Amino acid sequence: MSLTTKEPELRREAPAPAEPAGPPDRPARLWQRLRRDRALLFLMVPGLVYFAVFHYGALFGNVIAFKDYVPFIGVVDSPWVGFENFQVLFEDPSFWAAAANTVGLSFLQIVFFFPLPLALALLLHSVVQGRTRKFVQSVVYLPHFISWVIVVALFYQVIGGDGLVNGLLGGGDHLIDVVGNPAGFEPLMVAELIWKDCGWGTIIFLAALHNVDEGLYESAALDGAGPWRRFWHVTLPSIRPVVILLLILRLGEILTVGFEQIMLQRDQFGPDVAEVIDTYVYFNAVEGGHWGVSAAAALFKGVIAGILVYLANKIAHRMGEQGVYR
Repeated sequence: MSLTTKEPELRREAPAPAEPAGPPDRPARLWQRLRRDRALLFLMVPGLVYFAVFHYGALFGNVIAFKDYVPFIGVVDSPWVGFENFQVLFEDPSFWAAAANTVGLSFLQIVFFFPLPLALALLLHSVVQGRTRKFVQSVVYLPHFISWVIVVALFYQVIGGDGLVNGLLGGGDHLIDVVGNPAGFEPLMVAELIWKDCGWGTIIFLAALHNVDEGLYESAALDGAGPWRRFWHVTLPSIRPVVILLLILRLGEILTVGFEQIMLQRDQFGPDVAEVIDTYVYFNAVEGGHWGVSAAAALFKGVIAGILVYLANKIAHRMGEQGVYR
């Protein structure tokens, strides 16, 4: 009887179900997040201004490719010529020669330069330890902060006609003719790039290698995997997204092979082998006064780079990688 009399009381004392919460106040939450991260947002302002002015704002200048641009009357008042500048550009043999030189040099840079930062990062990560690693890492990426003027001067002092190497060989029949020899232009450009930027490129790969789980190496070693199999089945799959991302970005710059580096040495080797699209744009615009044609060449280069990035990103998606964007 006591149970039957207390049951209604228990039911009456049971709390009522809570009402569902309304939708969050999104403007209020956004304002709270902005106030919370205001220091980081403030640090982003210089970078955003830089990209807005010198990258996105500069896109307006592409309209020059469709005009007979005259600097004295400005972009707006210059007459519209449509695709005439592109027609002149595609009928110019010197442009296609510069494009061929650009593609050839960029191919050599991808083949010989791109794998070296990864190899150096693997060497520093697996072989060199402690203070020695920090010292070697500092030494190899220090040349990145040296200007191309000094880098070119150093190479000429070492392998030039009157350089250190020819001085040690005694000259005469043993003279190494690299500077000024058209056959040595592309190897010299790649060698200078490797010396200057190979160490700097290892930073990204070293960061990716530090994120690899050490337990994977221990498990592979317990299963009898040697160093090569651990690299192939543990290291490479772990850093493959970073490698693919950098490769896609490098394909986007396949027609940009270093304006300053080549500009400093173009006269030594001659325009037949040392003319690339960037120098073609400069000399035709600044010296030749063909601003519209030069702008068409730069726009054509940008379109090709965009297409390459898009296709490479699609291939990365088919391989199961994230790529540059989804």
